[in-house]
Amino acid sequence: RYGEWLQTETRLRRQLASLIQADSSDEIAIVKNTSEGLSVIAQGLNWTAGDNIVIAAEEFPSNRIAWQALAPLGVETRLVDISHAATAEQRLIEAMDASTKLLSCSSVQYASGLRLDLQQLGQACKKNNSLFCVDAIQSLGAIQFDVNAVQADFVVADGHKWLCAPEGTALFYCRRNVMPLLQLHQFGWHMVDRPYDFNQPDWQPATTAQRFECGSPNMMGITALSQSLAVLSETGMAIIEKQVLNNSEYLFEVLSAMDNIEILTSQLSGKYAGIVSFRRNDVDNESLYDFLQENNVICAYRGAGIRFSPHYYTKTSDIDQALELVRGYR
Repeated sequence: RYGEWLQTETRLRRQLASLIQADSSDEIAIVKNTSEGLSVIAQGLNWTAGDNIVIAAEEFPSNRIAWQALAPLGVETRLVDISHAATAEQRLIEAMDASTKLLSCSSVQYASGLRLDLQQLGQACKKNNSLFCVDAIQSLGAIQFDVNAVQADFVVADGHKWLCAPEGTALFYCRRNVMPLLQLHQFGWHMVDRPYDFNQPDWQPATTAQRFECGSPNMMGITALSQSLAVLSETGMAIIEKQVLNNSEYLFEVLSAMDNIEILTSQLSGKYAGIVSFRRNDVDNESLYDFLQENNVICAYRGAGIRFSPHYYTKTSDIDQALELVRGYR
């Protein structure tokens, strides 16, 4: 049976490589979560006092703490205000200089739902000779992703958001030519070349991204994520993206017609994906969130507003029911 588990692990690497259109599954590591992947990068790169990292001020803590932890080494983390959607990319680019070792950003911001132009940022990083890291957890599985088109050096994403899998299994993509830049800090049987040759007296790290996986894999999580990706593949990411965007646009349309509603997510073309955040300006929004939860509306309270994120399978009738509760709350 263990042989079947190993086949599932291999299959998942291939599925993840296909999902982000990577050149090879050799560039895919399976880690526990987004934070672990970011920490592999942060703790693996060779930093020099005076280096800086550029991130958005609105980032989820995972994509901030990993970099701020480098402060004792003299590394500066620059927080950039990207609250104005039309100029978000330009503000990030303008914050970079000759000492910027890495730009790290979320493909979609977790609170506002702002979607960034990753191609523009990737081009700027290459021009500046900076590394480019993308936290894709809020978009992977909702919209299409091409790692080569955006020129990302690293991509991290847990499987429990739009990929519809349990927590505890995540994608860590590392472009092959930058793997040698990451010093290893975790060691074990699973990260070596020929890991199933238990009697080898000498060892070397795997030449693939498996070098970042020190110990026994989470086979239950791997199986679940593989099955989820198989379901998404049956529909196809192009169709999924179209329906996710349709749902967001429907939310924009209905929310715009409601009284006392402020839409927090940018409605500019290309600036939104599957997250639509809003607030009612005539009520306490945390109380509104509690009310929605009590009425079985699965949403989140983020950035002083309510976050809806309907997936491709969410029916318009379900969205209507949720919006009626928003409208009727007193």
